[in-house]
Amino acid sequence: MRLIGCFCLLLMAGCAGVERAPPESSAPPPEMAATEPAKPGPADAAVARTEPPAAGIPAKLPAEPSVKKPDATPVPAKKATPPPLDLTALETRLKETKAIGVFTKITLKNQVDDLLEQFRAYYQGRAKTSLAELRRPYDGLVLKVLSLLQDGDPELAHAIVASREAIWGILADPNKFATL
Repeated sequence: MRLIGCFCLLLMAGCAGVERAPPESSAPPPEMAATEPAKPGPADAAVARTEPPAAGIPAKLPAEPSVKKPDATPVPAKKATPPPLDLTALETRLKETKAIGVFTKITLKNQVDDLLEQFRAYYQGRAKTSLAELRRPYDGLVLKVLSLLQDGDPELAHAIVASREAIWGILADPNKFATL
């Protein structure tokens, strides 16, 4: 602790002698202007290569040819996304998960059955709803399942997210839906 205090004291003592330029003046003080080396321009670059280096100033090396070096930073690999689940595998994993209680599983099964019945009615011409209108209850059901799984079974939740559009593709295609 004493060492830190001594370091801070020395740091403050070293800064005490530093003078600041007035804020309205942007030019360096006269004594600073004489000691700062002039910045070389394009014409000075050729002269700097031919003249011997001044004392205390390192000599400029000739420019090396521009060679592109391979990028040493590795490219991060994309995470492999699992293949979309088929409906049978999804049903099995939902039945086996411990993240959802028994009564909630029964409620979800009833909601899935109701949604499937709405699709059947749509394809048979008995429903006055459109396919776009059926997307809303589908998305709501998926979001409900995801909210139930997100903490208790994140792997299954991720698999459902990855399969969401594939499942919708089955439901939205009358030929694929007929095979359910």
